[in-house]
Amino acid sequence: MPLGSPIPVLRMFDEDRAREFYVGFLGFRVDWEHRFEPDTPLYMQLSRDACVLHLSGHHGDATPGSALRIRVEELDALQQDLLAKKYRHARPGIQEQPWGRDMTIADPFGNRLTFTTAGGAKDAAQPD
Repeated sequence: MPLGSPIPVLRMFDEDRAREFYVGFLGFRVDWEHRFEPDTPLYMQLSRDACVLHLSGHHGDATPGSALRIRVEELDALQQDLLAKKYRHARPGIQEQPWGRDMTIADPFGNRLTFTTAGGAKDAAQPD
């Protein structure tokens, strides 16, 4: 029985800041939103390409300060796209790692999103 991809749930504390970061800066779109009643916390799904995330304002749904890794094929292009937006809270850099290249960005709630691609400096230096 095949399994699907996991969908991380990340904690958020401010809907406007979440939209500014995830939609305005990272380029996700809001797929749907849910509230049990008006003036209750928001739970929503965001996506960009095949990457799907859930954000929750509900206490207990997720731990602030979580970390996740998101595979990306064109890390340099993503970095340039994000830098061009001149987002005031992040100017992401790329780090060479033994396993590949990483670009880590913290959201306004302390969650860390690491965009990653295979093929680090160690891999490139190895003979065929």
